[in-house]
Amino acid sequence: MKLLTDLVLAGSDAPTPYGRIERGALVLEGDQIVYAGTQADLPEQYVSLKATSLEGRLVTPGLIDCHTHLVHGGSRAREFEMRQSGASYADIAKAGGGIVSTVAATREASEDALIEQALVRLDRLIADGVTTVEIKSGYGLDRDTELKQLRVARRLGELRKVRVVTSFLGAHAIPKGMDADAYIDTVCIPALTEAHAAGLVDMVDGFCESIAFSPAQIARVFDVAAELGLPVKLHAEQLSDQGGAALAARHGAKSVEHLEYISDADIDALAKAGSVAVMLPGAFYFLKETRKPPIEGFRRAGVPMAVSTDSNPGSSPMTSLLLAMNMGATFFGLTPEEALRGVTVNAAKALARDDLGRLAPGCRADLAIWDVADPAELTYRMGDAPLHARYLGGDAC
Repeated sequence: MKLLTDLVLAGSDAPTPYGRIERGALVLEGDQIVYAGTQADLPEQYVSLKATSLEGRLVTPGLIDCHTHLVHGGSRAREFEMRQSGASYADIAKAGGGIVSTVAATREASEDALIEQALVRLDRLIADGVTTVEIKSGYGLDRDTELKQLRVARRLGELRKVRVVTSFLGAHAIPKGMDADAYIDTVCIPALTEAHAAGLVDMVDGFCESIAFSPAQIARVFDVAAELGLPVKLHAEQLSDQGGAALAARHGAKSVEHLEYISDADIDALAKAGSVAVMLPGAFYFLKETRKPPIEGFRRAGVPMAVSTDSNPGSSPMTSLLLAMNMGATFFGLTPEEALRGVTVNAAKALARDDLGRLAPGCRADLAIWDVADPAELTYRMGDAPLHARYLGGDAC
């Protein structure tokens, strides 16, 4: 057992702002938390344990980045330069840019090369106090590369002290020269089935948009996910209202991401389904969008809100979850408390993990220990990472 004392807790089950407990203590047994409360109320059986003083530091649950595309080949910096110089989307596409360029680079890269590149991004997230990260496929759009991306994601969780949740995102884009329905039936669904059989998939994702797949096409993928016993999530209503959120709610999606164009009726549908709305301010910023997700509508309906980097090469090349928290507050109007919940308990819900994201007995002992005492500092500092230490499964790392 480990006893941590002289700390400030944020993320406990206490009915206080931030779940904050002053002069707190934590007891860890194995990979679980067995006590989270005040030092004064420490149960007798733990009093004799050798204590490690944290000298007044803040302790939160380990942060959770619940939406990333960390595994990919290549860079889109040249495309960004062209766009800043006035090139249109059509100009960039003609020059071989866009998702097509990332797909080509990912197909060409070896697994070792993808691991090497992804570890750089992952290490930056870890330095921000991240202990759990979701990683998607979706830059293969063929059987072999989708499986390769998922194998790399699994390997990252072995190479670093971090929990990795994998999402199959075969329904990300329509490959050049293919019909969308034919792609879903002959590539996407067979690749999903094979990835599941190989133990590579934890969740299933899709992109429901006018430039991607229709609700009916996504529904076919989600039906297979249900047969395989896999939870689903969905990119929806980022650029237009295609009815993706309603589809996701009908399928009991754990989360729905972006949601700038969601309707009030579909917000209510998410609330009834218990889905988490995932805010992705990095893409909003990078693409210079102007329509914000309806934060007040989510609050009104009681829809939990998560925050993520959406780390990807095309629309959010960001690897700081703390910066995403600040952007969520600055651009979208989240409170600092909502931002912190968005990368802890609500991010855990988005990944169907009720054992993560809280400092409470029975939860995994994944901790972030900070060189600050006020939880608002984490959102306020614009990506500064005052991290003192992380614990994963009860072990300092």
